[in-house]
Amino acid sequence: MMKWCNLLMIGLLFSCSKEQQSVRRLKDDNLLVENILRKESSKRYSLPIFEEQDAPKFPWERGAADHLPLITKEFFRCRGSDMNPKRMGLSDLGDTEELCDCGGFLEHGLPLHEGKEWVPPILIELLNDLQESLKVRVVITSGHRCPKHNSYVDPSKANQTSKHLLAAEVSFYVEGYEWKPQEVVNVLLNSQEGPFSRWERETNVSTKPWYNEEIFIKLFRADEGRNFDNRHPYPYISIQVRFDKERGERVTYSWEKANRHYLRK
Repeated sequence: MMKWCNLLMIGLLFSCSKEQQSVRRLKDDNLLVENILRKESSKRYSLPIFEEQDAPKFPWERGAADHLPLITKEFFRCRGSDMNPKRMGLSDLGDTEELCDCGGFLEHGLPLHEGKEWVPPILIELLNDLQESLKVRVVITSGHRCPKHNSYVDPSKANQTSKHLLAAEVSFYVEGYEWKPQEVVNVLLNSQEGPFSRWERETNVSTKPWYNEEIFIKLFRADEGRNFDNRHPYPYISIQVRFDKERGERVTYSWEKANRHYLRK
């Protein structure tokens, strides 16, 4: 019985093997092979051109400026907060009135230009250049102010046409140079092309401002220009934009720009 089982198994294996060989032979007989002809200059894939680049630096190899945050338009958002206490101020008619602050970035955005939030590029460039030159952080104390926060910060009549309302003015000081603002101003003056002049008319600062075609620089001493945004004890600097090179126009206050050209949320 065992012998007949073994013979049966051998027969089955032999038949399967023979069938596989016949299938393989059939495939080989029907296989069509066509030679692929190419020119010596032809390429199947174009290789990218690699450019040599410097290896990334380790943290301990980086300079001081590499650790500083890049200043963007986000640093210019209104610093209003509905958590700030109510204040008393004078209305346009000279009456005393209660002033409330705005909700800041939770309530509104920056001024709009061509449908997008916008800050004059010259202000962003100047502050980043300062950080790069001095290797320390620039602290922005006041950038854009909505009308509500602007009145809350400083309810004086002269402040109601501030270029902060257009995001075309920024107030700041520099860490490590809190008591050396003139050195910061000197860096700003040297970073700009063309000569600066001194403003001879009366202003709210004792130091004559500097100006050229594009910007206007004021230096506020420790007892000057104090407001709700600038409650620190240091002198500080403000830069106003006088001429927008991208638009090719002078930057001036208007009620329309200050009150309607910014994003409400």
